Amino acid sequence: MPDDPSRPISEEDRDTAVRRLQDAYSKGHISHEEMDELLQQALTAKTHGDLAASLASLPEEKADTSTIAAFSGRIRRRGAWRVPRKLKVESGLAKVDLNLARAIIEHPVVDIELQLGTGRAKITVPRDAVVDVENLRTVWKDSYYKPRPPSRPGGPKIRISGTMGFGRLKIRHARR
Repeated sequence: MPDDPSRPISEEDRDTAVRRLQDAYSKGHISHEEMDELLQQALTAKTHGDLAASLASLPEEKADTSTIAAFSGRIRRRGAWRVPRKLKVESGLAKVDLNLARAIIEHPVVDIELQLGTGRAKITVPRDAVVDVENLRTVWKDSYYKPRPPSRPGGPKIRISGTMGFGRLKIRHARR
């Protein structure tokens, strides 16, 4: 949650809160009555403070973070690999190729943090993914990404952040 509890919430914030409540209920952390009450609070919340109050009694979320690191060579993930909630990719000189087209994506939002020195990076996202590169800093060349509307609603949101030195990031949507 942001530092300012009076800041209005977005639909994405509300959806995330509802998913956390449903997950807590399915794991037996809250009763059916608590679920109803907390869902009502989350669905009528206007600010981050209101939303935080509806989630305060839930256990802390476990961080699903993985790091892939290589100084040189190639970092490649493709096929049916499980994508963590947060993926950090660190490289000094390696070429990076992440293909999420057939990957198992269990989270509605996936954060990919790139910490790359030199070399190119290519990320292929699912056809229905929404990509956000607002927090990616490039030193030498801008990233290449041509946004396209999702082919169907409900695809994952892929947020790419971090720093790229002397290389280029190319992002493309899978064809099928």
